[in-house]
Amino acid sequence: MNMDCITHLIVTVHLILLKEDRILLSLRQNTGYADGLYSLVTGTLNGKESAIEATIREAKEEIGIDLASEQLRFTSTMHCLGADGREFIELFFLASSWQGELFNQEPEKCKKIAFFPKDAFPKEIIPYVQKGIANSLNQIYYDEFGWEYR
Repeated sequence: MNMDCITHLIVTVHLILLKEDRILLSLRQNTGYADGLYSLVTGTLNGKESAIEATIREAKEEIGIDLASEQLRFTSTMHCLGADGREFIELFFLASSWQGELFNQEPEKCKKIAFFPKDAFPKEIIPYVQKGIANSLNQIYYDEFGWEYR
């Protein structure tokens, strides 16, 4: 095997938190990436943790709620190529029940959190995140994003 051909992928998890017909979005700030745009509860795997464990950890870190693995349902995968040439595997999970009260645990990185109707997101949303949510709600299990720019 030619080791020069090995690609290092960054794995990111996204939590679609559904309350009735509304989805929780967070407005990013001071992160250096997509500041001023809405996203989901999101984070990368820290290493030696599963995607479900990472999603549960990110939910606790970002919005203060507790989730059990049984409350998460895998919904979609997206293979993204970033403008900087890095590749990402984006995993989307949905939860409609949780324990605890939602609150913004990271006000330095998140200006606000709010639920939006699943068919009426703000125009200031990260495009691949919006596509991932749509794919998740429409049972599209795999998609790609950003490859047209290479």
